[in-house]
Amino acid sequence: MGTVHDYAALLPATEEFVRRRMDVPGNISLYYFQPVCDADKIERLLIYPIATAPEPASYVESICRRRELGSSEELYGELIRGNVLVALEAESYLFDASKTWNDKPGEANIETTVQGPQSTLSENAAANAGIIRHRYPAPGFRMESLQLGAVTRTPALLLYDADKADPAVLADVKSRIARVEADVVQSTGQLEKLINKQKRSLFPTMILTDRPDRIVLNLAQGKAILLMEGTPFSLVFPAVFYDFMSAMDDLYLPHWVTRMLVFFRYIALFIAITFPAIYVSVISFNPELFRVQMTLSLAGSRANVPYPSYVEVLFMLFMAEAMTEASIRLPRFMGSTATTVGGLILGQAAQQAGLVSSAMIITTSAVIISSFVIPINTMSFAIRAVRYPLLLISSMLGLFGAVVGLFCIVCYLASLRSFGYPYLKGFVGEPSVSFGRRKGQRGTSN
Repeated sequence: MGTVHDYAALLPATEEFVRRRMDVPGNISLYYFQPVCDADKIERLLIYPIATAPEPASYVESICRRRELGSSEELYGELIRGNVLVALEAESYLFDASKTWNDKPGEANIETTVQGPQSTLSENAAANAGIIRHRYPAPGFRMESLQLGAVTRTPALLLYDADKADPAVLADVKSRIARVEADVVQSTGQLEKLINKQKRSLFPTMILTDRPDRIVLNLAQGKAILLMEGTPFSLVFPAVFYDFMSAMDDLYLPHWVTRMLVFFRYIALFIAITFPAIYVSVISFNPELFRVQMTLSLAGSRANVPYPSYVEVLFMLFMAEAMTEASIRLPRFMGSTATTVGGLILGQAAQQAGLVSSAMIITTSAVIISSFVIPINTMSFAIRAVRYPLLLISSMLGLFGAVVGLFCIVCYLASLRSFGYPYLKGFVGEPSVSFGRRKGQRGTSN
């Protein structure tokens, strides 16, 4: 690829490809793809200075980086990322003229806090790295560039603190990413599925977050962060179960308020998982667990219900899940109104028609509300799914089945690993975020 005219032959003849030869000493030509390059930047920093410089070759050498391009694939890869190829006689140089897409941080509306920062990441990986670097000025901060997807070649950045990160975790992360064989990789959620060794794992082992403060906190705790171009969400690894139950407000609120909220969160977790199974067990198998007055009240509320309790529970849970999905898929300005009105009308009409009992409506409401208490959405989705196997086994074995099912879930969680870390590591040897780091301790919790 020694002469100028060779470059055009190596690239596809499309309308988006621009070749511009400049009538200046040195026989300079520019090659770039118009949609991914900033035309104003090219005009200001390349075309006009080259046309007016007394020594255009010297200017090109000062502002561009020299690069030997050995194949058409390599040349295409550089140009499609927004670089301009500057051909100067037998030498080739690259100038970064890539457009900036959506580099404005958004407002926190997914993982919100009461007293913490209210901004989130943008969809520009370089801008996100700048935000995190500004918040985390430690000397051990490191950043490595990656490409994901054989076709999309999505730029990504791996961030970590070399002084605190576990080398074994970093090596595992890099090896998993290197083994990704997908053609299209466009989001961190997709990448999480691709690099997860436990492909059918129900519970997440990596955190998806768009909060810079959570990312900075995890960097300080020795974790690795992966940013991807085109998405405001980052991947944090490793992550244990306690990480998914921790909100950033735990760091900003007073200690005893934090402890109370964490306790309430675990109570809500228990309610979200077990209440449907407990309801079926008590109604159909073990009514003796409650006082006589409570048992008679529950039996009276179900006097007009024509089918077994587990059918009643499945019907209400299905409608609740449908309304939750509708609130996500509908346009934002009408989603909340439609689901609120639909829930009220459905619940009242179903109870008056004798399709469900009033106790079932209370149980369903408690379960749905408790599911939304979990701070990280990926864990909330897992909890929504795990209650159905528990409901199934309790509908066959009663309270004994519910206890056995809950025990199996705990055993399954105990068997999980997140990049070598036990999933139920919990509080063992870890400092509380409300107290900060204690001398001599190194934690993995959020």
